[in-house]
Formats: sequence, C-alpha cells, structure tokens
Amino acid sequence: MLNNKLRLVVALSAALALAFVSVGCRKLEARDNLNKGVNAFKNAKYAEASDFFVRAIELDPEFHTARLYLATAYMSQYIPGADSPENLNYAKNAEDQFKKVLASDPKNTTAIESIASLYFMQSQGSQKLEDKLARLDTAAEWYQKLADVEPTRKEAWYSLGVIAWGKWYPAWMEARNNAGMKPEDPGPLKDKKAREALAAKYGEVIASGISGLEKALEIDKEYDDAMAYMNLLIRERADLASDNATYEKDIEAADMWMQKALETRKIKAERAPKTQGITTEE
Repeated sequence: MLNNKLRLVVALSAALALAFVSVGCRKLEARDNLNKGVNAFKNAKYAEASDFFVRAIELDPEFHTARLYLATAYMSQYIPGADSPENLNYAKNAEDQFKKVLASDPKNTTAIESIASLYFMQSQGSQKLEDKLARLDTAAEWYQKLADVEPTRKEAWYSLGVIAWGKWYPAWMEARNNAGMKPEDPGPLKDKKAREALAAKYGEVIASGISGLEKALEIDKEYDDAMAYMNLLIRERADLASDNATYEKDIEAADMWMQKALETRKIKAERAPKTQGITTEE
C-alpha cells in the first residue's frame, strides 16, 4: 500500500513538473512571437504582425502586452471613412481586443486612450452628421474615463475640449449661414431666437470644453494646442452674446489666447536644439 502511494506521489510530481516545463515553454514561445510581431509592426507590416500577436495570445491568453499590440495592429489598418466590411472589422477587432485587456485590467490607460482615439477617428470619417456626433459622444466618454484614471494626463482634458468644439462647430456654422453671415462678418447673431436655441443646446458643451482646456493648461502652461482651441471656443461663443459688450469681451479673450499660442510656439521653436548644417569639403 505504501509503495503504491509513493509511486502515485512520484507520478503526480513528475506530471506537475512536466506541466510547469510545458507552461514555461509556451510562455517563452509566446514572447518569441511577440518579438517577431513587434519587428513586423515597426516595419508597418501590420497584417504579418497581427498573425504573430494572435499566436502569442494563443500560447499565453493572459499576455496583455501581446493583446495590446494586436489591437493596435488592427487599429493601424483601419481607414476612417472607408465602409468596406474588412475595414470595419479592423475597428471592431481593435476595440474587442482593447476591451479584453480592460476586462482584467480596468485602469489600463493604453487601452482606454486607444478606444477613445478609435472613436474619434471614426467620427472624422463619418458621412452623416448624426453618426459623427454620436461617435464624438462615445469618444468623450472614453477620454473622461482616461481623465478619471489619470487626472494629470493633459491629452485627455485637451481631447475633451477638441471634441466639444467638434460638436459645437457644425451648429455654429449652420446658424451663421442661415443668417447670411460671411466668415469675416462680426457677430453676435442677430436672430435672438437662434441665439437662445443655440445657447440652450450648446452652452454646456462649450463650457465643458473650455473647462477641459483649462485643466490641460493647468497641467502644462505651455500647451499651445490647447490655447489655440481656447481661442476657437471663446471666439465662436461670442456669437451667442446678447449684447455687444459681452461679444467684444469674448473676442478680446479669444485674441489673447491666439496671441499667447503664437508666442508660446515661437518660444518653443527658439528653445529647440538647433540642427547643425552638414558641410563637405572639396
């Protein structure tokens, strides 16, 4: 009886050891496939890279790095505005893989930011305005998640400002066109009902966009792209003013942000390392 038990223990131990060796080998093979995939990815061979990443995940389903690369490879092949089934599948497959990462790592900022970026890309390729706005809404939800997870991520707050502008701009342009105003014509909008309707629908959108840009600028006081969008949102908001004094105040503030953006870009350019010219001797 004792010998039988001893033989059983030895057999189980051997089986367990073999299992550990097998798992170790699979993980090593998974990492080898990841490395091959990364090399293909760096050379923009996204389809080839995807095959390596898929194999890596098959060998090690918990290999989040491989899954993030796979999702990014799918996303890299997506072309905004192209409606072919293959192209749409790239976007769907990318989102699915990013969400699988989030299922076990809900605060993975790479996955969150990538999904936000994917929806923003899709919005830019949307032919119908309602589709564009819906995707912008979803992108904003994901960028807000990113800001919640990492409040110091300036790009999250900046993107929320850009999205707010993207939602407001078509309505603003339509209102000006309906009023027969040229791009260079000063405001505000003369039609009181049109102003009030726009303010009711987009006032909070504009305010939230400005708030996001302000937070981005609190994190990076030299964020010139954020300054540029502050200029746009405030300048266009001026058309909703009920009197000329309020309108002029917004225009003055917008001009200040535009000037500050230009000055900051100039400072950054002067600060950047100078590239030495290459000379050759005869």
